[in-house]
Amino acid sequence: MSVKASVSLTESQDSFVRNLVAEGRFSSVSAAIQHGLEMLRDETEARRSHTEALSVLLAERRAGKFVSLEEGRDQTLDMISKKKAEYGLSG
Repeated sequence: MSVKASVSLTESQDSFVRNLVAEGRFSSVSAAIQHGLEMLRDETEARRSHTEALSVLLAERRAGKFVSLEEGRDQTLDMISKKKAEYGLSG
């Protein structure tokens, strides 16, 4: 279902969208604007999804065990040493 709406464009926007129609990229100014709105909707939904995923990740990290910088460094160096030993590498 379509709804009629009045939209104001700058001269530059009007020229741009009319050129898109003239080039055959869209059948009408309305089609071009609808396409732009769908792209904006997709971008907004993707950003919302990424923000929600990041919030979940941060909450999981906050709930987990924290270690000091020194302890984390020691754990990392220990892990590297073990991996080197697995592959027969020295030092």
